[in-house]
Amino acid sequence: MTLPAKLTLTVARVSLGWLFFYAGYTKLINPAWTAAGYLKGAKAFVGFYAWLASPDMIGVTNALNAWGLALIGLALIFGISVRLAGILGALMMLLYYLPLGFPHPNAHSYIVDEHIVYAALLLFFAAVRAGRTWGFDEALRRRIERRSPRLAALIG
Repeated sequence: MTLPAKLTLTVARVSLGWLFFYAGYTKLINPAWTAAGYLKGAKAFVGFYAWLASPDMIGVTNALNAWGLALIGLALIFGISVRLAGILGALMMLLYYLPLGFPHPNAHSYIVDEHIVYAALLLFFAAVRAGRTWGFDEALRRRIERRSPRLAALIG
């Protein structure tokens, strides 16, 4: 990979990481924040999102949302477990996207909104193993390879 390609990949990974981290961090430090309003406004999969917003589940939903964003962000920033972070982040974006229904009434576009763009970028990072470019994933890969070549071959 060329230096400009590595630089672009790293800047994109860290930038999206910061976006996710900051979104999670602001939710974690705000005791009044809750996802309940968003979930209760679902236009699609209403029963599922109502269950997530129910009194029994909203605490878990809020914690998973805030911590998920923050941890996915940190993983992207530091380039550690980027494959897992990319897949889980894309799933999270899908969960944000689905309750809007079709057509998206307040979205910036008809079908593809920012959640789909984020999901695509996260899946790209996972596919190209973006954490191996100026991230801790490469150091971990080398360490595993030295200690256990068989395990390294298994995880690719």
